Amino acid sequence: QVQLVESGGGLVDAGGSLRLSCAASEGSFNGYTVGWFRRAPGKEREFVAAIKWRSGHTYYADSMKGRSTITRDKAKNTMYLQIDSLKAEDTAVYYCAADSHLIQSSLSVAGQYDYWGQGTQVTVSS
Repeated sequence: QVQLVESGGGLVDAGGSLRLSCAASEGSFNGYTVGWFRRAPGKEREFVAAIKWRSGHTYYADSMKGRSTITRDKAKNTMYLQIDSLKAEDTAVYYCAADSHLIQSSLSVAGQYDYWGQGTQVTVSS
C-alpha cells in the first residue's frame, strides 16, 4: 500500500508554469504506475499523465502533450508534473493516483487506480 501526498498547486497567471509533486508518504512507488488526473468544476475527472515507475515510460492525454512533463525521482519516491503554457481551462483539482496492476490500455481510466491523494487546487487566472 502507498499513501499519496500532492503539493505544488496554487494560483498562476495564464501562460505561466507550475510543477506539481506527488510523494509516497508511506510505502514505495516501486512497481507502480503513478498518474495525474484532474477535475474541473462541473466536469468529470480526466486523465492528465502517467508514468511507469520502474521503466520510466510516460503517457499523456492528448490535451497535455507538448506542454507537460511527468518525471520521477526514485531516491525521493516522488513524482512530478510540470505544466507549461497554462490556460484557464487547466483550472482544476489535480489528483495523484497509483496502482500496481495496470496495463497500458487502463492507464487513463480513473477507476482502475486503487490509491489516491487528497488533491491540490490549480487555478489559472486569465
